[in-house]
Amino acid sequence: MTGGQGTPMEEADSQALGAGFSARKKDILLALKRTPSLSLAHLSGQVGISKMAALKHLNTLEARGFVEREYKAHGRGRPSVHFSLAPKAAQLFPQAYTELTTAALGFVEEKLGRKGVVELLERRGRELYDRHRAEFQGKPLAERVETLAKVRDDAGYIAEVSARRRDSFELKEHNCPILAVAGEYWEACTAETRLFERLLGADVEASHRVVAGDAVCCFQIRRRSAK
Repeated sequence: MTGGQGTPMEEADSQALGAGFSARKKDILLALKRTPSLSLAHLSGQVGISKMAALKHLNTLEARGFVEREYKAHGRGRPSVHFSLAPKAAQLFPQAYTELTTAALGFVEEKLGRKGVVELLERRGRELYDRHRAEFQGKPLAERVETLAKVRDDAGYIAEVSARRRDSFELKEHNCPILAVAGEYWEACTAETRLFERLLGADVEASHRVVAGDAVCCFQIRRRSAK
């Protein structure tokens, strides 16, 4: 390129969460991704820095358009300030080449119909299963769920096990890298849930989906009853 201008992909990469942010600013952005609205006190506590230091980072992020604030009244007294991610911050989290992927699936649908898209998504699920299944073998269900959370977190989903019970677990994903794809092809979500069931050897139900307007994707995982 000439004239000092980068390609659109290079410009997008420069805005990625891994580039151009200090470790503390990344921690703040991730904390706000996990919890949509946080007071200064709660945010500084989660990140492990003083309120003054947190406010300094927040002011910088707000000036760049990635964070916004609102004031919430709590009966008598001064309203408290809460911080959340601004819409612009969506570009900071992995989106898995969504435009390219959506275009590719559209081409497949044009040539092979919707059935061809489903077969492609199922094939991708089988590939992921073959890639990761060794990591799950021989582990009790609780450890398999933790392993799944790590695999998904490494893939950019910002995943965590949010609830643990004797025979059931809850997995939350705070980022959806395939949101644009799932918006066009709901079968991607079905293939994803089926992959979870195969890796975990458990029953999995999606109770919340970002593509349906929820704040997070949430999966209820239950031990499969012996028959």
